[in-house]
Amino acid sequence: MSRPRILLPSLASLAFVSLGLPDGVLGTAWPSMRASFGLPLDAQGAILVAFTIGYVTASFGTGTLLARVRLGRLLAASGLATGLALLGYAASPAFWMLVALALLLGAGGGVIDASINTWASTHHGLRTLNWLHACWGVGAALGPAIVVLALESGRSWRVAYAAVGVAQLALAGGFALTSRAWPPVTPPGEGGVSAGLTGTRATLRLHGARLGGLAYFLYTGIEVGFGVWAFTLFTEGRAIAPATAGFWLSVYWGGFTVGRLLTSALARSVAPAGLVRGCLAGAAIGSALVWVDGHDAVAFAGLTLVGLSLAPVFPTLMATTPRRVPPAHVANTVALQVAAAAVGAAVLPASLGVVAQRLGLETLGPQLLILSIAALALHEVLARSHAP
Repeated sequence: MSRPRILLPSLASLAFVSLGLPDGVLGTAWPSMRASFGLPLDAQGAILVAFTIGYVTASFGTGTLLARVRLGRLLAASGLATGLALLGYAASPAFWMLVALALLLGAGGGVIDASINTWASTHHGLRTLNWLHACWGVGAALGPAIVVLALESGRSWRVAYAAVGVAQLALAGGFALTSRAWPPVTPPGEGGVSAGLTGTRATLRLHGARLGGLAYFLYTGIEVGFGVWAFTLFTEGRAIAPATAGFWLSVYWGGFTVGRLLTSALARSVAPAGLVRGCLAGAAIGSALVWVDGHDAVAFAGLTLVGLSLAPVFPTLMATTPRRVPPAHVANTVALQVAAAAVGAAVLPASLGVVAQRLGLETLGPQLLILSIAALALHEVLARSHAP
């Protein structure tokens, strides 16, 4: 096997670990961060909003960037941006600087996410994409451990961000050294044009591209909706012990890594459309079990089923993108899907909370069930969409 065939997937895997690290770090470091700056609990929202704006804007424009900049150079520049942003977190003397740096961190992460998803969907497929997204789960799990290690050793939360920032800069160096080895996002001879030469507006006119964006909007809304609200539902709504509910939530997130690793191992023996159909049906069943306010074991089983079921959906839909749109539109479509996923992860969980605030926490179960059924129905339409 040639060196690029080993080296590039390895760098891509490390890149997805790096994408998960800041997500895990922020939640664990936030109590110490807000104590350092004398902030209220909800001030974290400013960082999250700025990060999402940077992520959505940059990922949506990645198709255009890939038409002008080689993939390896774009990854190196994005890695440099995220590394500097993380080091800036570690050195920031004021909270407003954290918010400004969150824009840069989100922008760099959005480009890396969309670029590597484009590369993997055009040059690899289901197995590689599930593996990469499993690596994101590894990063998300390592993030809290890095913070705890820093705090337990008597150091500041800033040390954790500095460590992650240095690792990100090292990854950027790896991308820079291999910049010429990264292939074009569209293999030669497919459609006769290069990806990104078609404008974003032309891509948005494609039925498959629009449906793909909507599917990702719904999917991440469900995934993050359970992740954000399950603990509150169980502890405040059903008086389940916080330690128990916290363990359940850890199992839920752990299911994403396990489910994606299993899918990666079995990728050659499963049909993508059937896999996603079964997974979304499983998520709907799990949502119904969570809705049932009965025995605790039923709710735990439902939440675990949702995590395992949702795990392969994001990477599998990404792997099938080249089937839904012509080659020249793949980069733009992947960028659209990544941006739509970020918007869904922000908008839908917030909407769930608004309804729950007005009508009660027990409305979370039926709301998530409705979203799961809607995602399943949309997939049936999406599965019949093919590149013209």
